[in-house]
Amino acid sequence: MHQQQSVNLGRQMRKLQKQIIMVSVWMAISAVAVMGQSSNTISKIALQESVFDFGKIPQGKPVFHSFVVKNTSALNLQIADVQASCGCTTPEWKRETVAPEESTIIKVGYNAAAAGYFEKTITLFYGEGETSLITIKGDVWKTPEQPAPSNKSVAFLKQVKFNK
Repeated sequence: MHQQQSVNLGRQMRKLQKQIIMVSVWMAISAVAVMGQSSNTISKIALQESVFDFGKIPQGKPVFHSFVVKNTSALNLQIADVQASCGCTTPEWKRETVAPEESTIIKVGYNAAAAGYFEKTITLFYGEGETSLITIKGDVWKTPEQPAPSNKSVAFLKQVKFNK
């Protein structure tokens, strides 16, 4: 009988150990989830727009667009870095801290050197390892290699006086 009680006690102990392990794992997972949520709310941003289409632009004429970034968190926000996907795109931003509910501007330039469609991404790095993407796109039309031929009719029309 004493041996039976010992076996039952051993089973109960193993069952209790499993329960303790399961509760510990559940608590650890919950803590990680809560930490993840709090870090997301610490440094949130809102973009007025995340994509800007320049439409058709002439080759060789740089274009610029300003993206508005608002700090929607309750804490100050630091935009640590802004990186373009290629050298033809140049981001500019103030490296100052953005107060809660305040906004800042990220000015993005595109050099329009190559003819054809383009779509470029710019990555914003802020908070504790958080990122957001903004995109510029458009279509660069090739400028003619030679100027248009002169039109003698235009010169004639400039000389003619019409009755009023």
